[in-house]
Amino acid sequence: MNKPIVVIGGGAAGLIAAGRAASMGKQVVLLEKMHRPGRKLGITGKGRCNLTNTAKYSEFVKYFRRGRNFLRPAFYTFFNQDLQDFFREQGLSLVVERGGRVFPNSNSATDVIDVLVNWAKKHNVDIRTNSAVQKIALENGCVKGVEYIRKKDNKDTSGKKQYIEANAVILTTGGASYPATGSTGDGYKLSGDLGHSITEISPGLVPLEVEDDICSDLQGLSLKNVNLQVWIDGKKKQESMGEMLFTHFGISGPIVLSLSSYIARALNSSSRVELSIDLKPGLDHNKLDRRLQRDLQNQGKKDFRNLLGGLLPGKLIDACVCQTGILPDKKGSNVSAKERAVLRNWLKDFRLRVSSPRPLSEAIITSGGVFLSEVDPKTMASRLVSNLYFAGEVLDIDADTGGFNLQAAFSTGWLAGGSAAN
Repeated sequence: MNKPIVVIGGGAAGLIAAGRAASMGKQVVLLEKMHRPGRKLGITGKGRCNLTNTAKYSEFVKYFRRGRNFLRPAFYTFFNQDLQDFFREQGLSLVVERGGRVFPNSNSATDVIDVLVNWAKKHNVDIRTNSAVQKIALENGCVKGVEYIRKKDNKDTSGKKQYIEANAVILTTGGASYPATGSTGDGYKLSGDLGHSITEISPGLVPLEVEDDICSDLQGLSLKNVNLQVWIDGKKKQESMGEMLFTHFGISGPIVLSLSSYIARALNSSSRVELSIDLKPGLDHNKLDRRLQRDLQNQGKKDFRNLLGGLLPGKLIDACVCQTGILPDKKGSNVSAKERAVLRNWLKDFRLRVSSPRPLSEAIITSGGVFLSEVDPKTMASRLVSNLYFAGEVLDIDADTGGFNLQAAFSTGWLAGGSAAN
């Protein structure tokens, strides 16, 4: 009897890896510890599932903070247009939105899961849910089989250990974010037990907690078209332009999430992390100074606090008055050149100190994972264990929001499935 390819984890990477291998005529068993596959996929894109992005390859890879070069063979094998064609061939209508983001036309992530599950079942993938893998067994440095516990449901702890011999194993357990969906970091332990190295795990695409009490007063304020710079131990390292949001604990929003993986790793290294917000990125210091001079002259009879209404959202006015030290009832005509310079610098460099990222349970992705140097990018095969393959978030890969991380999961899963089948 032929031994099957065993896929561990029924997320985006696992489902497409299992279906790909089965479509090539191989017997495939998919082990998923939750009661149904695709749980995390179901909440991506706020339940709409941002599948991929239409950006050209040269632009697409710029959104990856880790794993950019490693992904080249996987993207060459199965990229964004291939993924769109795949879903359309399965009958799923797609729509492209602002920024090249691709969603199912139905706006339902459930439809995406259904397509993947039905496609896998069409090719006779044996999907076993409530199956928690305990160990990948080896013999002479080669995958031999998988030990797992199959439960009646997620709460059942009485399941008996079972064992399945395997021709190959594809590890697609995801990361450690959103643990309620089943992503609890199991793959890191399974990989480590086989001798693989794991980079430090931290939250990725996650809101940030800020030391300053000012953020609670600004809760709900959204800033658009601002420039956010990351300063690590006094040196500017990263920046992003776009929209951010103040929360009761700190900050969130697209540009914050895109920089958060880098910031989390810096905080892990005990570095001092400050954020500089340029509230007027369209004006350099000279142009902004002329604008301020004009406003102060034309509205010289107004109190300084009331003058700020033409420069800032209402919620930011108290913060500006407090941090610049300019008296709120001072007439515009009496604001000195020195005070004007303080105001200008604050508008161009509103500082916040980051204390920590929010926990992994709130992160969209996990930053860190299996060392890429220990995986062959041309096949997704382990360089340490024969017939072991990796795909998806368990690898040390992360990117910005916009469909890039899911494309990496689908691409590596497709390549791993095909490689294992061959």
